[in-house]
Amino acid sequence: MSASPAEVAAWRARMPAAFGPSPTGRALRIGAGVVFLAWLIFSLWHFNVTPQRLWNGLGGLLVILKLMIPPSPGEMWMDILKGLAESVAMAFLGTFIAALIAVPLSFLGARNVMTNTLARFSVRRVFDGFRGVDQLIWALAYVRAVGLGPLAGVLAIATADIAVLAKLYAEAIENAEKRQAEGIAAAGGSPSLIVRFGIIPQVLPVMVGHALYFMESNTRSASILGVVGAGGIGLQIAERIRVRHWDEVAFIIIMLIVMVAAIDWISGKLRRRLIGGR
Repeated sequence: MSASPAEVAAWRARMPAAFGPSPTGRALRIGAGVVFLAWLIFSLWHFNVTPQRLWNGLGGLLVILKLMIPPSPGEMWMDILKGLAESVAMAFLGTFIAALIAVPLSFLGARNVMTNTLARFSVRRVFDGFRGVDQLIWALAYVRAVGLGPLAGVLAIATADIAVLAKLYAEAIENAEKRQAEGIAAAGGSPSLIVRFGIIPQVLPVMVGHALYFMESNTRSASILGVVGAGGIGLQIAERIRVRHWDEVAFIIIMLIVMVAAIDWISGKLRRRLIGGR
């Protein structure tokens, strides 16, 4: 049964937003669209994005793709295998160090553990500050500090991931079931026992799952860090691009894809096992 015009008018007066945006809201939407369009056009002009440049770049890319076929390991294929193994080792060590340090820091940033608002707020802002610096920036700094090689890559991965993992761990701690911790406290347990038996057993699978995911992601990142001298397969890629051995670059890319896919498969099975999946 259709509503009468009076009923529609009454509903429109009670809930005007349900009948469409108001004139002010419509004007704000149009204004926001105009501002976004103007910003987009300015960005394209500022970066000199033209159809001719895009077409020329596409032509150059096609030439590179032709030179990549067929892929070849070249004469120094042992260096490629060594670089791949180095990248995996960098990702593992960097993630392991970051996860270890992030665990105690996460309790300092969790609302249900650190009840001092000022202290928790300060710790969280430190996390945000470290998260704002990319791994590549840390790698450049550590290459200058400790020299070329995988050590700089390990330190860069660890430093960049500590704050991110600590924030994720803190959120997992805040979402832990309270009754388990409250039961230990009611039995006279100390704060350390509450954390040890009331919180850690609940969040440990989540923590390990996050660490495994970061291990997988850092394997890809480690291949880029080598470009700035932080060890790994990235150095092999940079050297071959410099001398335009594109067939060997293609072979390294294929090996990287296979390696990342294998690590992703293993990591996925471990994560599902930890959270009780099939």
